[in-house]
Amino acid sequence: MLGLFAACGGEKKEEVKADVPKEIVVGVTSFADTLEPTEQYFSWVITRYGVGENLVRFNENGELQPALAESWEVSEDGQTWTFKIREGVKFSNGNPLTAEAVKASLERTFSKTKRAEGYFKYESMKADGQTLTIKSQKPTAVLAQSLADPLFLIVDTTVNTDEFTTKGPIATGPFKFTEFKPGEYTVVEKNENYWDGEAKLNKVTFKDINDQNTRALSLKSGEIDIAYNLKVNNKADFEGQDDIEVQELKSLRTTYAFMNQHGALKDKTLRQAVLRALDKKAYTENLLGGAATPGKAPIPPTLDYGFDKLVDENAYNPESSKEILAAAGYKDIDGDGFVENPDGTQLDLNFVIYTSRAELGIYAQAAQVNLKDVGIRVTLKPVSYETLLDMRDAGTFDLLIWNVLVANTGDPENYLYENWYSKSPNNQAGYSNAKVDELLEELQKEFDADKRKDLIIEIQQLIMNDAATVFFGHETTYLFSNKRIAGLKMFPMDYYWITKDVERTK
Repeated sequence: MLGLFAACGGEKKEEVKADVPKEIVVGVTSFADTLEPTEQYFSWVITRYGVGENLVRFNENGELQPALAESWEVSEDGQTWTFKIREGVKFSNGNPLTAEAVKASLERTFSKTKRAEGYFKYESMKADGQTLTIKSQKPTAVLAQSLADPLFLIVDTTVNTDEFTTKGPIATGPFKFTEFKPGEYTVVEKNENYWDGEAKLNKVTFKDINDQNTRALSLKSGEIDIAYNLKVNNKADFEGQDDIEVQELKSLRTTYAFMNQHGALKDKTLRQAVLRALDKKAYTENLLGGAATPGKAPIPPTLDYGFDKLVDENAYNPESSKEILAAAGYKDIDGDGFVENPDGTQLDLNFVIYTSRAELGIYAQAAQVNLKDVGIRVTLKPVSYETLLDMRDAGTFDLLIWNVLVANTGDPENYLYENWYSKSPNNQAGYSNAKVDELLEELQKEFDADKRKDLIIEIQQLIMNDAATVFFGHETTYLFSNKRIAGLKMFPMDYYWITKDVERTK
């Protein structure tokens, strides 16, 4: 809004601009039905929305750097880690951040979720002033990096923590929660007690818009300022519109599907047949417009862990798929075009997908068509992300799609351990290979980078040889925003969305 003021005596007119609004609206997919950070992966919301912070964080190059801990060191035996907690930091309610407060927060996380021990197990934790000492049960090479995962964000445990579910945790980030309506919207406002400089925004509203096209239209119309989880095909929605900026990043994300070995897919031949039926190159290059690399291995080629050297004996080969099915006794007995199990019972694979990422449905529908071509019946079951998490934990699926960051600790150790270690609480698909377990245990205590790389390559090859998992593709991530938004960055570890530096310029 412009106002023109003229002084007496014909003095020069002066243009005065109204203040630029210090609030924005962000379009997101519904991800969390509670703000309790130890529930499922909902801590990601708390960090992405600028509320949660950790002892350490990753920068734009994926390098570990100080955050709430200003420094740290590890003992020669690799078991005792000492963190110097930053002086002068306060929680959003004004309470001071001490080593004791950090200790209480981490202990709470370990007590409330089994996922924490997938990163490391601690023997003791001690606080002395601003010094926190963590002794792990065994040498742990990536303990500091693990503490960058949003699961380990630091909260004030002296308040009524039962209220975290609906009101959000009290944390140390540049923003604090003020309103939360699951499936509708979340509002955060500036944390006046923030330790690392004043946030440039006063308020951010995160609006849940699950449909990808609706999210794009909302950005186009100006209803929202930023749209997350749009894809390459959405670029066409903004042709001729020069007020939209599109950032892209070859991501560290992988889309894959667990194959549940507690059911029909306990048969390795059937798993091999499934894999050989899938034309993943067509999915990524044609259906997704080249916005992904065809998958074959757990870790994408954006990380240097032998992607090109790994041998895929179950690459696309539909004729081989049919042949091994027939040889194993899978035949179409009733003439409906689908094979029955060798014992004559119906084979119908239940494929669970979640709806907030459009590309997941594309992968699943294309897989259903390919599998029909070789005689394997697949029934798709679209559900919300929250429901999918429950179904994964209950093991109520044959195939279940998953899209994750593969280097959430800076390298793939935790990702591999969480999904393919036989005793991992998240391994509900029942995958078990004693050699993989042995190598994963060795990886956890190996500090040498070259030896770690060799172990990770060997683990991947064993998982591939076991036909354990469908690796669909490794995506490119896009971020669409109005050009009036400044300070918005993409990070390889996509924990960080709204930071203190994001601002509205007009």
